[in-house]
Amino acid sequence: MNDIVSSNISPRRQPSPSTILLDPGMLTRCRHRVHLDITQADRVPQMREDIGVQQRQEAAAAKREAVREMLMAAEPDRWVRINPERSMRGQADETLAACAAGAERIWGAVLPLEPDTGRKGRSEILLRDPDGGYIPVIVVNHKVTDPGRGALISDLFNWAPREDDTRKPRSNVRDQMRVAQLHRMLERHNLASASLRAGAIGLAADCIYVHDLTKILDDYDARFADRIGIARGEIETRVSKISECSSCPWWPDCNEELTAHHDVSLVATGTRTEILRAQGITTVDELAAYEGGKPEEWTGPSFEDTVVMAKAWVAGVPLVRKFPEMTVTRADVEVDVDMESYQDDGAYLWGTLLNIDGVSAYRPFVTWDPLPTTDEARSFAEFWQWLMAERAAAAAAGKTFAAYCYSRKAEERWMFGSVRRFAGYPGIPTEAEMREFVDSPQWVDIYQVVLDQFISPNGKGLKKIAPFAGFQWRDSEASGEASMGWYRLAVGYDGEVDHSQRERLLHYNEDDVIATKVLREWISDRAASEIPLASDL
Repeated sequence: MNDIVSSNISPRRQPSPSTILLDPGMLTRCRHRVHLDITQADRVPQMREDIGVQQRQEAAAAKREAVREMLMAAEPDRWVRINPERSMRGQADETLAACAAGAERIWGAVLPLEPDTGRKGRSEILLRDPDGGYIPVIVVNHKVTDPGRGALISDLFNWAPREDDTRKPRSNVRDQMRVAQLHRMLERHNLASASLRAGAIGLAADCIYVHDLTKILDDYDARFADRIGIARGEIETRVSKISECSSCPWWPDCNEELTAHHDVSLVATGTRTEILRAQGITTVDELAAYEGGKPEEWTGPSFEDTVVMAKAWVAGVPLVRKFPEMTVTRADVEVDVDMESYQDDGAYLWGTLLNIDGVSAYRPFVTWDPLPTTDEARSFAEFWQWLMAERAAAAAAGKTFAAYCYSRKAEERWMFGSVRRFAGYPGIPTEAEMREFVDSPQWVDIYQVVLDQFISPNGKGLKKIAPFAGFQWRDSEASGEASMGWYRLAVGYDGEVDHSQRERLLHYNEDDVIATKVLREWISDRAASEIPLASDL
């Protein structure tokens, strides 16, 4: 689905404008999904939300409750808590009454619904600004800053914005739209702070990141006007594939419609779709037959490869190779590595597969202490020390060495994150030592190998490509999102520890590293004879 306005597609059913209310999350959502959510609202309750979305929502709710308990326990006399058991109308009345009474800090604020504007919103916290009005502060389960400098922050317990020379802002448009909508709703009741600031308490819950609303409100106003126009049937949309589709409950419907029309967005998503449509290319077939030059505005993946992808889609060929010969780094001693993490809380498992002289051995380095935990430092240090020992042993024996992953960005995020978070713990390497390894030719990304040498209209994830090499996961439900739910059970987040889920996670991780090995060997030995050349299409 896409962020596009279309002039030739009519809304299906349109509710009365007075019943349409948008929460801020809809301002960053696919525009066509906004149309579907509103016009087919009767179907929404029956639709199964993506499991990953569900898990993130549950984790966010747990984070909000943990922050509430921490703040209110520290200074109970400074807080007014809105009763969450009351109706929405009752909560809104209670919020306005607390503001009228000059409450210093309000938890669980709900602002009155606005049928005329179409706004609704709630804020975990309203802080009374010493200069008048209230500052909305939201609590989120992701990072709001990164290491660096220049972020404006405030202490959790006393609102006093200051620049921090150890943090830089981590932009999050969803957060920006939410605090901007809350500010606009406070303005309606003459309760908005004149400072034009808002706040967000992030994953670490160690400060309030301060949003400067002067840099946000214009974008917010434009987005809201667009989305409310769509919701009220004043602006029309069309279906098109974008990255959000993979987790959208409407995707089966949209995919069916796109496939029936051979829509070009099936092989060229997002802004590239619009570039092609501007060229008069609206179907995959038209792109496959295209013989002109690359459009001037084209960015991202190779245009030539995109044309080949269209040809493969039309021919029903799920995978083609770019070159007659396939190449991949091989070594005498090979180690496959796969990491498992939970949300932004940490990496609890580093799985390895050691391959020497045709013999493979799986070894996991794991902590089952619920994340976040300092025991993560112990498991990561053990993994790192083991990996470096195998590397050194290979060198001492005069053998070549290589370690492999699938999409290095994921592994390296937690490699460097662990180095920084656990600096000084026994066995933790320095950042320079980590950089030397990942920048060496001994650290090989098999995803990059696939990206460089294959074209697939159906994606290049490990679970998409490994089956071509003959590999299948033992667990029919295996996926990164599903593993999040297994992890919650494995560590007892929601009750008793389920040890069977620990075994399930280990089997899943073992299959991931075996898949990387099988795929690498297939690329070396058989891919050239089993996969057609792009030039043969």
